[in-house]
Amino acid sequence: MLKNLSTKVNQMATTLNMSSAANRENLFGPDKKTDDIVNRASGLDNHGLVGFQRQIMKEQDEGLEKLEETVTSTKHIALAVNEELTLHTKLLDDLDEHVDVTNSRLQTVQRKLAFLNKRTKGGCSCLILLVIAIVILIVVIWGLFKYL
Repeated sequence: MLKNLSTKVNQMATTLNMSSAANRENLFGPDKKTDDIVNRASGLDNHGLVGFQRQIMKEQDEGLEKLEETVTSTKHIALAVNEELTLHTKLLDDLDEHVDVTNSRLQTVQRKLAFLNKRTKGGCSCLILLVIAIVILIVVIWGLFKYL
């Protein structure tokens, strides 16, 4: 009876161009368990079928409990990843703020240097003054050593 129903479902799916049963086979492979269940249930009476259904339900419950453990574990992992991402986002925001402050300071220093560069006309006159000051300092020090 179960095999007939399975066959009718496949026929109806093909007729209605609904290939969900075929998609299931593509995803999970052929359902060998259904054939096994049909073979095991074929010789049972009503009480045997009820017991067999309870056994199958128990197996399904055990599978669902394992699935629940997996989902719970995945949830905890996702929460930890979320916490880590929140921390990294905060760190990146702080870094962005510090980069903005540093950029502002750098622009201020660049403006001051550009102004100083214009004022000294390329820095050549400052360099000449520095060389003259060093030469005078050397002459003064040499003179002090010579007379002392």
